Amino acid sequence: MKNLNMFCLTLEPSHYKFIKDLGYAPVGLGDKIFNQDWFSDKSGKSISEKNKYYSEYTFHYWLWKNYLDQMDDNWIGFCQYKKFWSLKGIKFENMDIESINEHALKKIPIEYEKYEAILTEPTFVNQWKVMKFIKMGLSLFIKNPILIFNKNKRNLNFHFDLMHGEKKLSRAIDLLDDANKNDFRKFVNSEVSFNAHIMVICKSKDKLKHFYKDVFTWLEKCEKIFGFKNSESYNKTRIYGFLAERFMSYWFQKNTKYTTMPVIIHDIRKDIS
Repeated sequence: MKNLNMFCLTLEPSHYKFIKDLGYAPVGLGDKIFNQDWFSDKSGKSISEKNKYYSEYTFHYWLWKNYLDQMDDNWIGFCQYKKFWSLKGIKFENMDIESINEHALKKIPIEYEKYEAILTEPTFVNQWKVMKFIKMGLSLFIKNPILIFNKNKRNLNFHFDLMHGEKKLSRAIDLLDDANKNDFRKFVNSEVSFNAHIMVICKSKDKLKHFYKDVFTWLEKCEKIFGFKNSESYNKTRIYGFLAERFMSYWFQKNTKYTTMPVIIHDIRKDIS
């Protein structure tokens, strides 16, 4: 018996059949035309015009405001056209579209019922070679030379400064409510890994609503200091998506009994034109 509602987000209308054959709900984002068979972020209460800056979170907002209350009580999950949940980790070199059909998650096993949420396996941000870090952010190492010698100091806050703009995460955290501000700041300054890819599977609609309220209230405040600026850098234009990605990892670790699950990484655009 099906116990999982999985939304699969994509930018390509040609992916519809593949997503439906997996038993997932197709979600079309971006500027291309998707017909009425797709879920979208463009109807009802919507922030679809912010997709360039918010990434997948424009659909999360739409779901929260327009559809979540109508859903049944099954697990609710999210994946993408190039990242799929799986009970087994598969090496990239062995991956193809047939492997996704075979190994992509279709049902939550009974042993996961003791959990409230499933996150992706940790992504460690401190594992690059020192020279790669220095090449990307020499000024950060000049200000704090200990980072060269102690990889445990290369925490989530440092990584965000390096990838998305110095002090942006710290300034954003200043805008959080009292229930999250200190805990999230401690999280990004002490942890060297997070659950990446804006992917979660949640057992409770109420938990998901609570998360959405916290994250979107915060991001709206962040808009007042960061605005909407186009940059040559994808990592800087989509600032709100990357802020929310780190916050999702922290929030579900703090507020749920969670476990992790592997993710298959394979861009199906290579197979479906």
